[in-house]
Amino acid sequence: MTNDAIQARQIETMLALQDSMNTKVNANWQQQGYEWYRAIWVECAELMEHYGWKWWKKQTPDTDQVVLELIDIWHFGLSILLQSGRERSAIVEQVQQQLVIGNAQPDFRLDLEAFASATLADRQFHIDLFGRLMVGVNMSFDQLYRSYVGKNVLNFFRQDHGYKDGSYRKHWHDGREDNEHLVEVVQTLDAGNENFKEAIYDALKTRYAQ
Repeated sequence: MTNDAIQARQIETMLALQDSMNTKVNANWQQQGYEWYRAIWVECAELMEHYGWKWWKKQTPDTDQVVLELIDIWHFGLSILLQSGRERSAIVEQVQQQLVIGNAQPDFRLDLEAFASATLADRQFHIDLFGRLMVGVNMSFDQLYRSYVGKNVLNFFRQDHGYKDGSYRKHWHDGREDNEHLVEVVQTLDAGNENFKEAIYDALKTRYAQ
């Protein structure tokens, strides 16, 4: 299978996961007119805080937190694309064409402001501008995919194991949080495998039972 074909399948997986998560919240979510764009620009503000912008004090970008905020923005962006009602295959093609991870500004904050401004202007998800944010923090498509799928699978895993009724244990047998286990799991599995998300779930299940 070619790299383009693998990437297309991975984008399809992310779209399916986002649709499933949104449906879990509201079965008729596509008809609700949720303001996903608003969630995006609020996340942009939070991202800016993690990156740093205050000239009157020393600040060092918290890249790990910036990446997590970008993953959250990706969730909302996929929701906008799905809410359009277009065929899933057309959305996959659009993402592949527009997600060009390159041509970033020397100052990451300028790209972030351009992205937030475009989002507010038309309330759409600007995939090309998101790609510039990715390159600004050296984030690859593989990292985006692993992090996004991992977080979604963990959310479902929590729900399946008592998160809502309070019986879920966030700290596992070794005292570490589930997020720490997730990071290890997604890095050891083959993201090119079509059963990647199932493999993550199974690995989490094994660790949780220990």
